[in-house]
Amino acid sequence: MLRSIGQLYGRKLGVLDGEIGHLKDFYFDDKNWAVRYVAAETGIWLASRQVLLSPHALGKACLARKVLTVNLTRKQIEDSPSLEWHKPVSRQFEEEYYRYYGWPNYWQGDGLWGMNGSPFLRIPAKPLPTKRVAVIEPRRERADAHLHSTRTLKGYNIQAGSEIIGHVCDFIMDYKSWAIRQLVIKTTGKLFGKKMQIPPRKVDRINYMESTMFVNLT
Repeated sequence: MLRSIGQLYGRKLGVLDGEIGHLKDFYFDDKNWAVRYVAAETGIWLASRQVLLSPHALGKACLARKVLTVNLTRKQIEDSPSLEWHKPVSRQFEEEYYRYYGWPNYWQGDGLWGMNGSPFLRIPAKPLPTKRVAVIEPRRERADAHLHSTRTLKGYNIQAGSEIIGHVCDFIMDYKSWAIRQLVIKTTGKLFGKKMQIPPRKVDRINYMESTMFVNLT
């Protein structure tokens, strides 16, 4: 099943013992074009830190509902490794995060999700009985430059050859694998205002300094 990521912003997020806020952003891996984390806007609760939720914590049919159900408690999220706002998602943080919840690492194995093609597990998370640890580390050189925000990339120019042909306005995600299947662009020039879809495999590279995606299309 395919869903527009843009239509999911603002969805309420419910945990096993209440609600924690709403969905603010998605972080995806631009090597495999898979969404690795959902970022939650929690209001005054945990307002001093980023709250990232792996798809491992969400059910298969969650994206079809008005309230997205997270299979965790507020306490489990509170005690999870902490990441400050405006800090990059480092591999050290990810290792601490996945170790805390007892989930398999997505970056180890040949599948999209490590040894699997889907992030959904039959066993629930088993957080370690430890207090949350703040992960604050100087960023290693290009350690995790592959993780990016869909909100940040919205509006990026699409360049084919020497010509800007439009800009990114949305992403289409397969919510069984959490892989991004299409980029939705709004065109300029002769095709001004038309919406088109481009598969990620057509993206040659992304220049984050120039806010531009270069595609191998005419």
